[in-house]
Amino acid sequence: MLKIIHLLSVIFLLSVSVPSQAAQIERYGADKYGMKQYVMAFLTRGPNSESLSKQRLSELQGLHMANIGRMAALKQLVVAGPFLDNGKLRGIYIFNTKSIEQAKQWTQTDPAIKAGSLQLELKPWYGSAALMAVNEIHNKISEQPK
Repeated sequence: MLKIIHLLSVIFLLSVSVPSQAAQIERYGADKYGMKQYVMAFLTRGPNSESLSKQRLSELQGLHMANIGRMAALKQLVVAGPFLDNGKLRGIYIFNTKSIEQAKQWTQTDPAIKAGSLQLELKPWYGSAALMAVNEIHNKISEQPK
């Protein structure tokens, strides 16, 4: 009898702690394929990237990173990251919107874009709705203070 009570307790805890498929579909905004629409941004060197001082570029990079953190906290930005080859193409953003205009408004908050050290091209993109879980997971595994 004790084993049955224990087993029922485990089943109950699992059912409470694991969101149902329907809850996950709603939480992540998934369609019937487990996908959703986003806007992807390709960041490139901007028109002022060569004329700004190293000190100013460093300042802008810090402000750029803070802006990325802000947009991620607001759930506007799903994924962001640099390319590592130091080429003209500097990085990507994936925005939690299907509206190019909305993504453009969000990018205008970036000091590096305002200063012209970066510029970007926005494209509609269709990808896995599971990307919406990336920031939550990243925050759990990152050693950086939140």
